[in-house]
Amino acid sequence: MAATMTGEQPGPRQTRRGLVGRLLDRFGHLVREMSKFATVGGIAFLIDFALFNYLTSSRGVEELTAKTISTVIAASVAFIGNRFWTWRHRQRNNPAREYALFFLFNAVGLGIAVACLALSRYGLGSIWPSVFQTRLADNVASYIVGTGLGTLFRFWSYRRFVFVEAGTPTLPQVKPERDHRA
Repeated sequence: MAATMTGEQPGPRQTRRGLVGRLLDRFGHLVREMSKFATVGGIAFLIDFALFNYLTSSRGVEELTAKTISTVIAASVAFIGNRFWTWRHRQRNNPAREYALFFLFNAVGLGIAVACLALSRYGLGSIWPSVFQTRLADNVASYIVGTGLGTLFRFWSYRRFVFVEAGTPTLPQVKPERDHRA
């Protein structure tokens, strides 16, 4: 018998009774991953939020530039937390690949947040500037709407493409068809 990542010997699966118990048996690992992902994301969010507001309020940096800077720094913290805590049980075969894909998907998440901010500030703000060109509107568009949508995308993409499970092919395997007429 092979030992698990924690060194324990796998035994017969214990099944819980009731709907909630069966759901925990089936999706408990996903709940744990999501909890860790949320904790790491919460820390990165606080860094992003504080840095964005510091750059725009105290340093006079333009909003989209400040958002880009704050997101890159927060994403670096998130990479370390996710690699070494959230998905530490997943295989590590190419750190450069993980890092590159992590930042590629973070760029897409950044694009989602920046698009929400730009739509609010420059799209809706051109119609109602007193409402949508305010610090509150910028924070709602960027951090509630943009971060919410970006987080859903990030969790899915990190889990599927960056921190893959052992045995999961990273690229589709193509098998050439053989000519059976020979």
